[in-house]
Amino acid sequence: MTTSEIRAELFRLRDEKYAALQAKIIPTLVPERIIGVRTPALRTLAKKMYQGNDARDFLSNLPHQYFDEDQLHAFIISLEKDFDKCVSKVEVFLPHIDNWATCDQLSPKVFKKQSERLLPFIHQWIQSEATYTVRFAIRLLMQHFLDEMFSLPLVELVATVKSQEYYIEMMIAWYFATALAEQYDSALPFFKEKRLDDWTHNKAIQKALESRRLTVEQKEYLKTLKIRRAIG
Repeated sequence: MTTSEIRAELFRLRDEKYAALQAKIIPTLVPERIIGVRTPALRTLAKKMYQGNDARDFLSNLPHQYFDEDQLHAFIISLEKDFDKCVSKVEVFLPHIDNWATCDQLSPKVFKKQSERLLPFIHQWIQSEATYTVRFAIRLLMQHFLDEMFSLPLVELVATVKSQEYYIEMMIAWYFATALAEQYDSALPFFKEKRLDDWTHNKAIQKALESRRLTVEQKEYLKTLKIRRAIG
């Protein structure tokens, strides 16, 4: 499929109500860039293109004009089974990601199988000046290094990230909320010692309180650790 044929297919799959919804929840994008293709349809098209070896020209045609093309791009990369090829494609694509949705949809399955090989790239990406490259790196640490691959130095790494960017701060909060759910004893000192900025600290606790994986006792204690700003 040529790029024009792919774009025509995306417009054929368009849902205008869904496009309006996407425009509301992704405020960093102008509405004109959103076609409005639902995720299941994008995943189906991505799989068809990947299996049919139709993706090469599309993946090299950057930057894309439409958000939905970026989403399709992310889904295609996520299907790549070869680690080296996948990392190469990710590195080409990351500088073009300009919203949280595409960043969070980029989730290669092969990374789970090759977590140790992934770490040097995470260390590189988390030092980027690009908002969504940093967010992507933190999300990978949340996905792959809070279970059997848990490492306290990696939690320290996330805690050292300092940013005024909302979408980075939110990902740090999400990371630490997940860390509390999966590695409570190791994550708790970061809150007791107030290692995060106030907003991220409180947002992480807020998200942790929504988790079903924490006990009532743990949640009650976390409430006592919220940072309350002085009035007046």
